[in-house]
Amino acid sequence: MNLNQIKKLMDRKKTSQKGENGHTLVIGGSEEYVGAVVLAGLSALRAGCDMVTVASPEKVAWGVHQYTPDLMTYKVKGTTFTIKNAKEMVKYADKFDAVLIGNGATRKADKFCQYFVHKSQKLKVIDADALKSLSFKDFNNSIVTPHETELEMMLVHSNKEFLLPKLREANAKEKAEILQGNLRYFLQNNNVLLVKGPTDLIISENKIAFNRTGNQGMTKGGTGDILAGLAVGFLAKSKDLFKSAVAAAYINGFVGDQLLKKKRGYTFIASDILDDLEKIQRVDKSKGKKKK
Repeated sequence: MNLNQIKKLMDRKKTSQKGENGHTLVIGGSEEYVGAVVLAGLSALRAGCDMVTVASPEKVAWGVHQYTPDLMTYKVKGTTFTIKNAKEMVKYADKFDAVLIGNGATRKADKFCQYFVHKSQKLKVIDADALKSLSFKDFNNSIVTPHETELEMMLVHSNKEFLLPKLREANAKEKAEILQGNLRYFLQNNNVLLVKGPTDLIISENKIAFNRTGNQGMTKGGTGDILAGLAVGFLAKSKDLFKSAVAAAYINGFVGDQLLKKKRGYTFIASDILDDLEKIQRVDKSKGKKKK
């Protein structure tokens, strides 16, 4: 997938009305990590979906309101997500085109995330803390976005720790093939695996893609939240798990590379990526340069 193909994914009909290009639900946040859901939610809007609602504990949701008027909120009672409100959120999520869960939720929300991921049949992006207590048997209709450490945790939970020595020695192509061959149940359950790293691996049941955009500056806090937000924004609009994962990885790294050149070093931060996402559709299709 290249930049022009991604633009097509973001395009909309001239006759579009509000909501026809997707309504995303972002579930996450905590008093320690308010910014995670803000970055993810705004990135989903930048990806082209029409509306984003952030479901967070009450104080967190009010913090989101203070930061931006562009995100709607659903205020979950209490200071953290618990199993008590998990059933409520599964039902509430049915109103949306796609759901992102995990960003900034902390491990206090483990049981909540387990219940939601098991029960919700919606198209989903599962990221960050929502991954850390789950195995590959737990997912359906999902883009799952671990970094290397989270991937290893999930393999251990899935009783596939025997793969770890092979994966640690493998190159990107070998690693993708090992994962595709050994996670068949997961992939056949309409899931896509996006492993974040120097080369991002995007793996479905019968496709593998490699993304090499991005640089060492992408290790900054918040860049993963932007990647997840882009993925769910594309997903809410396109309903295509694989294309959404590929597009999100490419765009996140592409903007990071542009910022590395502009800043002449690694001084850029996650919110810089968010701000520069709006420039993507101004890149000239034929020359790859910004229009004057």
